[in-house]
Amino acid sequence: MTDEVKETFANVSGGHRATGGGSAPPAPAALAAKVRTLAPSMTRSMQRVAEAVAGDPAGCAALTVTGLAELTGTSEATVVRTARLLGYPGYRDLRLALAGLAAQQQSGRAPAITTDIAVDDPIADVVAKLAYDEQQTLADTAAGLDTVQLGAAVAALAAARRTDVYGIGASGLVAQDLTQKMLRIGLIAHAPGDTHLAVTNAVQLCAGDVALAITHSGSTGDVIEPLRVAFERGATTIAITGRPDGPVTQYADHVLTTSTARESELRPAAMSSRTSQLLVVDCLFVGVAQRTYESAAPALAASYEALAHRHGALQGAGDRRA
Repeated sequence: MTDEVKETFANVSGGHRATGGGSAPPAPAALAAKVRTLAPSMTRSMQRVAEAVAGDPAGCAALTVTGLAELTGTSEATVVRTARLLGYPGYRDLRLALAGLAAQQQSGRAPAITTDIAVDDPIADVVAKLAYDEQQTLADTAAGLDTVQLGAAVAALAAARRTDVYGIGASGLVAQDLTQKMLRIGLIAHAPGDTHLAVTNAVQLCAGDVALAITHSGSTGDVIEPLRVAFERGATTIAITGRPDGPVTQYADHVLTTSTARESELRPAAMSSRTSQLLVVDCLFVGVAQRTYESAAPALAASYEALAHRHGALQGAGDRRA
């Protein structure tokens, strides 16, 4: 390999500004999740490399960079760029991760259950397939979640004067879930369901506030517009997305990437994306509650107490019917 090519490898960008800094290379278990998440944004030649390492980690771990390039019909530069895009400093680090992943697979493989749901599947099979799919989505999201970015997002939310959360459709339900949780621990949070209201609210944000956008595709205009306004007003901005290269990340100080299962006719992306988004939201909430525990614990207790009589009334009605 020439010195010029080596220099090219050394200068390959590590990705979006929000994922740099103290981020560590992904653990071996995160490799498959990274490939599923990033493959749509890769060039076709990089996809061939990514699919090869995810499909046969043991075989690829035994190959040199030249060998993998020959196997996939690409170049050494493409192999190294793919490794960098997947989060590894170089091909040597990716090769070590592949060896670790191969060892994990040999010690205990995942059950061979397909996630395709047919129209005539018995309901028991539907339950088994969905349960496995949800478990895999959660495991992939957890394995690929950048804890440095997560910690920075938690710190911003815990210190915020106010937080606006933007989401449309299934992501809108996740946005409401987060704001409800934050309200329960005494923090000011809003999840405007109307795009015009979201934008006019964003205009009022400033330094010390937080705006958080939730979009699986990373390109939902109704979510990106208020986040852009908040970004320009100086608020700290966060994006939860399945596409770390999507347009939404242009206006995000911190990016939290979710993983989703493969979409099918009977299981649209909204289902698996919602599962992974809820995991990230729960991680954010617990992290914020930890940081604000002295005020969060009494606020949470007070909210439970305020609703206790309503639960009691429902229980009493059930007893009378019995």
